[in-house]
Amino acid sequence: MDAPGKATPVIDLTDLTRVYHLGGHEVRALAGITLSIEEGEYMAIVGSSGSGKSTLMNMIGCLDAPTSGRYRIDGTDVRDIDEDGLSDLRNQKIGFVFQGFNLIPRTTALANVELPLAYAGYGKGERRRMATIALESVGMGDRLDHVPAELSGGQQQRVAIARAIVTEPSIVLADEPTGNLDSHSTEDVLQIFQDLNDYGRTVLLITHEDDVAARARRVIRVEDGLIAADYRNEVLESVA
Repeated sequence: MDAPGKATPVIDLTDLTRVYHLGGHEVRALAGITLSIEEGEYMAIVGSSGSGKSTLMNMIGCLDAPTSGRYRIDGTDVRDIDEDGLSDLRNQKIGFVFQGFNLIPRTTALANVELPLAYAGYGKGERRRMATIALESVGMGDRLDHVPAELSGGQQQRVAIARAIVTEPSIVLADEPTGNLDSHSTEDVLQIFQDLNDYGRTVLLITHEDDVAARARRVIRVEDGLIAADYRNEVLESVA
């Protein structure tokens, strides 16, 4: 139970483990992660390939279930949420951005961004209005009718971000969002994440790049399925 006057963390992990059984071998991807994330944080989870950072992202995003330990989101234990409830949570509370964009190839930018709104039951007119606003907010208002093949990598990622935020989730979870981008597009995308955080959203970046992690206010370094370091970017904190 939280102390009087203390806000409930938006994400609260306690001794989280994830064990996979592959070919008769046991692989411990997470070896006991304890972590609290407050509302409005801008955090980078950084680590090399195989460190456990992507598994940790899957846990936070409710895309996978822990082997043991506890995960609470806004104070609710995810073990108490059924599959339909988890689906609603992923669609409405968590916006996902991936390295590969995950856009539907022959579908316009507008229709791609409308997709989570369709799942949420919005009518056609409202979907179009909300998707247009989301695309305009990431500088893609003049590309509404373009399909992914007609867009650069940076533009595709901006469409993907618009899709992630169109339902106005409080958490944006981005897995290697700049991994396929050139330096100019990387800067543009990272600025969008900064703007989202400035507007109050909790932003979590999963990355193996230290220069990307350096843009976050808090950095979690994962090694061998454990938190090896947890520190704040003092330069950014002093400016805030």
